Amino acid sequence: MTVRTLFYISLTFFLLSLPHQLWAQDQYQGYVLDSKTELPLEGVTVTANTGAQVISNANGYFTLPVTGDINSVVFSYIGYNTATVHAPTAFQQIRVLLQPAASRLQEVLVTGYESNRPLLQTAGALSLLEHESIARYDESSIVRALNTVPGVRMDERAPASYRLSIRGSTLRSPYGVRNVKVYFDGIPFTEANGTTALNLLDAANIGTIEILKGPAGSIYGAGTGGTVLLEPQRAAPAEKQIRIGTTLGSYGLRRYVASASVGAENSKTLVQYTRQQYDGYRQQSATDRSVLLLSSEFKPSEKRTLNANLIYSDLFYELPGGLTREQYQQNPRQARGGMFGSVAQNASLGLEGITMGLKQEYKFSADFRNTTALYGLHKFKDNPFNTDYERNTNQELGGRTSFVYNTSLGTVGATFTVGGEFQRGFEAARTYDNNGGTPGALRTDDEVVTKIGFVFAQAELYLPADIIATAALSLNDAQYKITRLHQASSGNYKLNRNFKTVLSPRIALLKQLTNKVSVHGSVSSGFSPPTEEEILTSDGSLNEDLEAEKGTNYELGVRGFALADKLSFDAVAYYFKLKETIVSRQDVSSVAVFRNVGSTAQSGLEVSLGYTLLSEPDKSLSLLKIWSSYAYSHFRFNEYEKGEANLSGNKLTGVAPHALTTGLDLDTPFGLYLNLTSNYLDDTPLNDENTVYASNYFVFGARAGLKRQLGKHLKLELFAGADNLTNVKYSLGNDLNAFGGRYFQPAPDRNYYGGINVGYTL
Repeated sequence: MTVRTLFYISLTFFLLSLPHQLWAQDQYQGYVLDSKTELPLEGVTVTANTGAQVISNANGYFTLPVTGDINSVVFSYIGYNTATVHAPTAFQQIRVLLQPAASRLQEVLVTGYESNRPLLQTAGALSLLEHESIARYDESSIVRALNTVPGVRMDERAPASYRLSIRGSTLRSPYGVRNVKVYFDGIPFTEANGTTALNLLDAANIGTIEILKGPAGSIYGAGTGGTVLLEPQRAAPAEKQIRIGTTLGSYGLRRYVASASVGAENSKTLVQYTRQQYDGYRQQSATDRSVLLLSSEFKPSEKRTLNANLIYSDLFYELPGGLTREQYQQNPRQARGGMFGSVAQNASLGLEGITMGLKQEYKFSADFRNTTALYGLHKFKDNPFNTDYERNTNQELGGRTSFVYNTSLGTVGATFTVGGEFQRGFEAARTYDNNGGTPGALRTDDEVVTKIGFVFAQAELYLPADIIATAALSLNDAQYKITRLHQASSGNYKLNRNFKTVLSPRIALLKQLTNKVSVHGSVSSGFSPPTEEEILTSDGSLNEDLEAEKGTNYELGVRGFALADKLSFDAVAYYFKLKETIVSRQDVSSVAVFRNVGSTAQSGLEVSLGYTLLSEPDKSLSLLKIWSSYAYSHFRFNEYEKGEANLSGNKLTGVAPHALTTGLDLDTPFGLYLNLTSNYLDDTPLNDENTVYASNYFVFGARAGLKRQLGKHLKLELFAGADNLTNVKYSLGNDLNAFGGRYFQPAPDRNYYGGINVGYTL
């Protein structure tokens, strides 16, 4: 046998045996995701017990080739609990959900007060909701998610007819959202006239929600109710994904969501379209809303970041109207009847609007940065009401800028923030007779120019002994110019209201007791001018004597983690003295009329608790957590004389003394999850005289589902849920001080929903 022959035989033997050797080399592959957001985690260390090790890529994908016996594979990542997969099967794709560690949650940065600091280092009553809190429900609205926050109350007088209050400001908001300043990605979403069309947003548009309670947001200008900061949904880094989903539910709920997202190293773009239709639980309560969101972020350089957002909304919803107690008890599904009933007059509201915003953050250096945002909006409103017909067109421009500088004053660290904000709105507002849902004779024709502006400054000092001191000040100005071009009953005239420039200071101290517990206290002053709709009511009358509210708030709180980080807690006690309080009352035509009363005294306690019973990613039950929020509100009219009646000492209208929400969250490694939520609301006074109350109620809801990664590209979620499982009869959006006893806006009885979400990664 020659050498050449021996070589060929050896080569043939090697080649024949190679497949067997390759097959013997087991291969483990799969994805590593955040258990909450299910976004991919890049940089996770994947280690087999044999010592073989790889790192997950930008899509969270890993491939681990291993020879020998494998008993376990460990997944570790900073800020997350370590997970272990025992006895993995070769060539079967592994899907690992890592649970965020409590220590990571402590480090989540909040943007409130422009500080970008961890929550434990932020003085003030501030609550943070991530999108997973919204996704606990059917995402048809954000009402149930916001009602899990202590001190916050959101109502739906009808589907898509929102009313939002923070610490009892509902009394000024018989319709819509007022006295609460809302921002969307740093641009004002609250218009210059003081109103917020929150119903033009879909719940799927929102990524996170930060809520600053009371007049604590001096750097956000005038306001006594609070500030809400919304961050849009965005594409994740290195994400290229198409998502579609649908939800079907009781009473004709149909909801569709489609989105495409592309994330790269220096850019993120999300295009999202939602369509929601609802036949309605009550007569005259159907809804149809379409929202198109374009959200993008670009980083042209290390110093510069640009955010651009476009929101187009087309909304129509019907208004069933309030019921008397007798009607409510007899048939809660009926609409307001009679000659001027909701069906006869086609009571409804149509809104079509587009908002465009551009925000730039520029870092001059590591210690000096500027953030500037510009926006514009155009909105059309078509509103046949029971007694009149409104048609309004609104155009608005505005902007906001802030400079933040970090420095040292000797041995004391300091952060200084200065900036300003300006909004100018123009509205053409017309009212007509309502002839069965069509415009009749012209009643009034107004042009309204609104200018709102303020400048602000804030200093934060990092003192010894882990104390952070904050002093902030804003100088606010508001102007209304109303030109009446036509009025059926009188001549034309002009009204100019220039509310006096007001200083709103805030002083706060925070002491970090340990790296897990901090206490904080603050004193802040608030100023809130009347909104345009409070001055120019829907019946065309002008409320020339209405003054701005002014108040001072004192609060003390503690927040932190305990019991090996399994327990999280946040508690705040406050006292708020408000002068020139604005209240509303319906007249004979059901139009809200506003007036100032002497003052109110509002004290309360807000508590949030969460306890993680189990967090074991490698167990059959990976997460079991319970949580609760509670608000006690002792709100009273301090000085209030109404005609010959002295209402001083009465409970503040529309505020329940006790509100409690509890929940339970359960996750499994297989992808099964369960969310349970219960809500209790105490008896609520519905008029200033405290002679009519809405009864207390307890409602219970649940959502269960399955999330699975199918192969490398496909992600699937199946879900089903129910609301008001206890089938309680209750009113969710009560009309306050309603004329004719029409106080009640019944909420749906027991109802169900279910759906599917599909994501495909390119």
